[in-house]
Amino acid sequence: MNLAAQMKFSDAEIKQLEKSLIIIYDTREKENKHVTDYFDKRKIRYEKQTMKTGDYSAYLPKNPELGIMRDIYLNAVIERKNSVNELVQSIKNRTTFENELIRGSKNPFLLLVEDGDGYKRILTGKYVSDYNQKALLGSLKSFEARYNFTTVFLDSKLTGNYIYFHFLYRAKELLKGGVI
Repeated sequence: MNLAAQMKFSDAEIKQLEKSLIIIYDTREKENKHVTDYFDKRKIRYEKQTMKTGDYSAYLPKNPELGIMRDIYLNAVIERKNSVNELVQSIKNRTTFENELIRGSKNPFLLLVEDGDGYKRILTGKYVSDYNQKALLGSLKSFEARYNFTTVFLDSKLTGNYIYFHFLYRAKELLKGGVI
């Protein structure tokens, strides 16, 4: 067991470490200005990096003062789809999508679809595809069960907030438990 995994942090140290959190987004992530604008406006640190799976993750940078001698990457990812239409296209391309889910299932994984009414659109067939809504819902729910992830449908105006707080509280719980 490494030294960092045994560390317990005080509340003040946790607050200090929380402020250092850096959100990562994948170099292939397109059209995410609304997300980075949210981060910029709130002075949330972020970096573009190549990711093997997912579009977003986060890490706590090394902090020798608190005994963290290297960057600590969170073992969680968010895959973002900019609409239900993009989700449908991904699911229709089953092999590529399933391969991504297989890679993602090795870590806590979340699928974020930027469409607050997305679930309703799936149920009512209001998307650009001839994919039957019952088959689409069945595929999505089967993938969720098989690869242990959750799909969140969210208005794109809330995406930056959701991403930040998703990783902030994941990091906070790791720090509280001293499991980093």
